Amino acid sequence: MRTLNISISDIEFNKFGMSKESLTFTEFVELISRELMRQNLNKCVKLAEKYGLSSMTMDEINEEVKAVRNAKNRS
Repeated sequence: MRTLNISISDIEFNKFGMSKESLTFTEFVELISRELMRQNLNKCVKLAEKYGLSSMTMDEINEEVKAVRNAKNRS
């Protein structure tokens, strides 16, 4: 097994909610994956707000999806 050392600031350590200074690679990947998912979710929310999608109900979203699928099937 190999050991990889990565230096991060105290701010990053706290931001990622880390509680120990030694992680397995799997734990590290999970930590980074969660942060990337959080960032992507924030981007999606901003885009939804920008294009007026954030105020749509689930029924309205489902109708939009159906309409797009129907239009695609007709082509």
